[in-house]
Amino acid sequence: MLAKGQTVIQYMEQLAPKHIAEEWDKVGLQLGSLQKEISGILVALDVNEEIVEEAISLGCNLIIAHHAIIFRPLQGILTDTPAGRLYEKLIKHDIAVYISHTNLDVAEGGMNEWMAEALGIENSAPIKDIHSEQLSKLVVFVPKDHHQKVLDAILNAGAGSIGNYSHCSFNIEGYGTFLPGEDTEPYIGEPGKMQRAEEVRIETIVPQGIRNKVVQAMLKAHPYEEVAYDLYQMDLKGRSLGLGRVGKLKEATTLGAFVETVKQGLKVDRVRVVGELDRPIRKAAVLGGSGAKYYNSAIFRGADVLVTGDIDYHTAQDALLAGITLIDPGHNAEKIMKEKVAEWMTGKLTEGRYKTAVHASQVNTEPFRFM
Repeated sequence: MLAKGQTVIQYMEQLAPKHIAEEWDKVGLQLGSLQKEISGILVALDVNEEIVEEAISLGCNLIIAHHAIIFRPLQGILTDTPAGRLYEKLIKHDIAVYISHTNLDVAEGGMNEWMAEALGIENSAPIKDIHSEQLSKLVVFVPKDHHQKVLDAILNAGAGSIGNYSHCSFNIEGYGTFLPGEDTEPYIGEPGKMQRAEEVRIETIVPQGIRNKVVQAMLKAHPYEEVAYDLYQMDLKGRSLGLGRVGKLKEATTLGAFVETVKQGLKVDRVRVVGELDRPIRKAAVLGGSGAKYYNSAIFRGADVLVTGDIDYHTAQDALLAGITLIDPGHNAEKIMKEKVAEWMTGKLTEGRYKTAVHASQVNTEPFRFM
């Protein structure tokens, strides 16, 4: 059985929820339709004509990419322009394009955690917090004989996490009253007769990103035709998500030796380096894409080096004066996401017993050539 497009994207948004993307970012479905079975998925960093040809050859009708194909409002689609030809080819071959960008960057288990792991950074934390997850209080009333079943469904769906504690809830026994209408089929009692039932009030905390998942799990496990439940927005904030990652290295090293770790871990042949190669490095920061402007945040977090792309001349000078070294592996170092997302999505589809194939793009979209 092939997975539906909406099912694939529900899985993707478990990894990188859209609501944690930066406000300016363009994420989500950018072209095509998800109202179809997905024959194959191609995971790519960028989308160009070579990537589309790769998708066609592999029989993929969905591309999950990191960088948007439409970032600014279109004034028109002219098929004799490079962008227009790209859109035309995607449409003709019924290939949808879904973008996961800054939401994948900041997600737990996402881009910057993968980069940190590749560099041997341990117990990493964000360089700069940018998003605190909104929490809701879920309250539901359950007949006593279904209390444990419904509670397990809610908590196993991810509700009830507070800091390092999981499966947190509060449960109160009491009595519920209701009058079933004539056309109802009540789980307890009879139509037209007032009922008084032993019930349990369950209270727990639900993060915004999994609210729909938790509610659906609750409704599926609940025996009532009409489920009485409430969701209250809370002032209390959940986990903080942020840009980049910073942490101690497994072993102290020098900038020169760490350069080799970066080249090997991020699979790049060349890097640009700012700083003396014999400088000791104990704590490192990494930020995928263009993150040089956050060097002060990395310094504040105690980093000796910041690994990020697209470093400009003046920022390099300022960072050096501020006392931090820099390594620029290029923006394309984010290609680490191709294998990681493909692996993650394959696992989710396998769990769901879907036969939709997932491929990591083999096309090199690095625009620079080093001579």
